[in-house]
Amino acid sequence: MSNLKMKEAALVYLDRSGGLQKFINDCKYYNDSKQSYAVYRFNILINPSDIVELDAELGNHILHHPVKAAEVFQSVCFIAVKTLSLIGQLQTETQINIVLKLTHLPALPSYSLNFCEFPLDYTSQRFYMMQGIVIAMTTVTKYTQGARFLCSDDACPLSEGFQYIRVHAPGATESATVRNDFLCNLCSSSLQEDRKFRVLGDKQIVEIITAKALHAFQGHSNNQPFRFQSFTIFLRDELVNKMSIGNEYKIIGIPTCVKSLQTSVCIEANSITFCNPKVPSGISDNFRCLLSLISSSCWKFTAILANVFASHIVPPGTYNFLKLCLLMSLVQTSDSNKELEDCLDILIITSDTLLVDRLLNYSINLVPRGIRHPVSTEIFPTLFRNNYGTGAVSIQAGSALLAKGGICFIGDLSSYKKDKLEQLQSVMESRSITVYIPGKKFGDDSNQQTTFPIQCSFWSFVDMDSSSRKNMQKTNTLIGQMDCSLIPANLVEVFGLLINCNESSPCHQFLPTVHHTLKKAIDPEGLLYLASKQFTTEDFEKLLAFAKNLNVEFSLEAERMVHGYYLASRRIRTDSICGSKLSASALKYLISLSEAHARLNIRNKVLKEDVLIAVLLFETSLTLKYGNLLNY
Repeated sequence: MSNLKMKEAALVYLDRSGGLQKFINDCKYYNDSKQSYAVYRFNILINPSDIVELDAELGNHILHHPVKAAEVFQSVCFIAVKTLSLIGQLQTETQINIVLKLTHLPALPSYSLNFCEFPLDYTSQRFYMMQGIVIAMTTVTKYTQGARFLCSDDACPLSEGFQYIRVHAPGATESATVRNDFLCNLCSSSLQEDRKFRVLGDKQIVEIITAKALHAFQGHSNNQPFRFQSFTIFLRDELVNKMSIGNEYKIIGIPTCVKSLQTSVCIEANSITFCNPKVPSGISDNFRCLLSLISSSCWKFTAILANVFASHIVPPGTYNFLKLCLLMSLVQTSDSNKELEDCLDILIITSDTLLVDRLLNYSINLVPRGIRHPVSTEIFPTLFRNNYGTGAVSIQAGSALLAKGGICFIGDLSSYKKDKLEQLQSVMESRSITVYIPGKKFGDDSNQQTTFPIQCSFWSFVDMDSSSRKNMQKTNTLIGQMDCSLIPANLVEVFGLLINCNESSPCHQFLPTVHHTLKKAIDPEGLLYLASKQFTTEDFEKLLAFAKNLNVEFSLEAERMVHGYYLASRRIRTDSICGSKLSASALKYLISLSEAHARLNIRNKVLKEDVLIAVLLFETSLTLKYGNLLNY
């Protein structure tokens, strides 16, 4: 009686939700098709809130016993097909394969699968919700959705018809659906597959990690050990190619355990949703008060920001030029899924690598996707063999794809080999990376290639002391030009901003830095300056999170100034022999710098004052690259 009641409730739900009409339309497709099917697959959309309100028992069945709940809907749908004569060639109930697609799960802790908890409960075959970032994915391969088997004994009544139907179940391997050791229940003869009725579907395997695991890639440590593990997600049919490397998703699925890999947790995905981060409603009271006090100036707010930024790393008033550029690069990151076209790449020439490294490392922790590239890994995607025996090749995300919408800090450029530098230059020029998959190497008939957009800004530095040891210093540099002979000139060119942080530069103030270092050695946890108490790290995080989501537009005056400077600079810096010293991407960087300064000032409109700062920063960078205009 309980089962009959659930079937009635299922039919009522299908009728009220519009699922019955969709089912009838899907049946019409199968009925009109000339192809013979062993299995007819139907997706049924389920809203748990609505169905629990209609019938609590059926709702509980769907949430906690999804395989059995699918059988309830299977029976209802079979009766509907026979009653309404929807599919003429359908013979048995087992030929109907029902997949229940959930819109959401209850917002309760018991329905969430926490990646950081151990042990993990993946033994119960019910729905869970998990959230994570894609770090690897395979190419698309085929799997068996369903197959028809017949008794090998011709005299047996089950040697014909559709009595033996095998359908893929969540977590099942290919051998669980199709193999040659099945026996007839009636005569115990072996069963043979009728291969012309095999139904194939698409399958893709994805690996995800929790967003908290990114702390392991940020060079950040709070002296507390933590454990994280990647989860393997199986995407099938309509879910294939719905996920991208580097994006964060919410996944509803059924956890399963793979016997050959007991330490791995696999999830049969049911539905996936792209995660849109919440945008902060405003900035902290301290910054709001400061902004109101100096609202008459278009430059004071960002000047003060640069002055007090990272005061526990370097003393206020030092490295201001570098800190302003870092803040502008951070504010040009994005939490949305749109392509990041306004990135600001920064290359620093320094002999004080320790402080610069600490400053950059601190800065990348202020945005969700700030990644410090580990030297032992790859910056860009790489290929490896999939561990699940599917024959598919897996593409592993490098640091650049993990930093999607953020910053990829790649450390000292002089530590990279020539081929890696050439690859970095090519990627930064095209803002994409193409991964070639040789078919012969990975057991495929044809070669494939996949192109990934690179949607992050790159930060790096060059150790000038290392440069002086490895290479002879140039003697023919122009006035104001930095000697960057350790790395290729074309690579220096693709970085939007080149910054000098040597002893001779205004960034470096020796005496305050020495006092700061001594004080920190005496009191490592102490707040040495009033600015550290007034404007905390949390204040800067909130400011950047709010500012980078502002939609800005150029005023007419600012737009004319940007294009006017660009055209004039190209005219002045054009060499009759070597051509223009100003790259085609210069205009893009000028626009990006102007927008960044406006965002840092919490403004929606780019003013001419923002363009003036952009021109100042960009012109300083050009002088370091090519020398002073007096040389032209």
